[in-house]
Amino acid sequence: MANFVLVHGAWHGGWCWHRVLQALAAAGHRAHAVTLTGVGERAHLMSPAITLETHIADVSNAIEAEELDNLVLAVHSYAGMIGTAIADRMPGRLRHLAYVDAVVPRPGESWSSTQPVATREARLAAAQASPDYSLPPPDPSVYGLAGADHEWAKRRQTPHPGHTYAAALDFDVKRVAAVARTFVSCIQPALATIDAIRPRMADPQFWDGAWQGGGGARVVELKTGHDPMISMPQDLTRILLECAA
Repeated sequence: MANFVLVHGAWHGGWCWHRVLQALAAAGHRAHAVTLTGVGERAHLMSPAITLETHIADVSNAIEAEELDNLVLAVHSYAGMIGTAIADRMPGRLRHLAYVDAVVPRPGESWSSTQPVATREARLAAAQASPDYSLPPPDPSVYGLAGADHEWAKRRQTPHPGHTYAAALDFDVKRVAAVARTFVSCIQPALATIDAIRPRMADPQFWDGAWQGGGGARVVELKTGHDPMISMPQDLTRILLECAA
């Protein structure tokens, strides 16, 4: 039996992992989907006081409370910031870190650092205009979702705490790279705000060369959109099981 912790990206909640949770449980594994403060079923806690550190604490506290070791930590989209922080601060608890079409930052970068200037300005303006400094969710069609999956995600998405957007993260690249890593690249359609991350995975100089060293890194492509836990859950589950092997 393997242990899995699944962390959603912006505007989502633990709900988005429902199909993957079922598949992991059916395979005999223990899986826990964290919902970050202020979104999903915890949307009633939305506050301008929520920061990146709040969300890092959500995940680290879940790992501690569930007493999980030797775990596969799967982080989606924005949560790549969180997964990187957990690998830096709790490396001994992780067996594998799976970045699911996620942000993979350099030290000192934020979630917003690799995004186009126009995107950053629009999102910060939207947060400033909101009553609780939050980012409104995009239409799920940008994730390549259609039909019933599109409607399911659209109903469940919630605004995301805005002070997580420009928050910088400092970490030790060698400590993070000591954890085995997989980057799941979702390319059909590729999400524009993750496109700047993809070349890093093939760059021998990324993280001063540490990305391709340490515990080892691989890239796996899925011919689906940004939410493979919804659009291609069986394939994503297979990749996560490989991470636990």
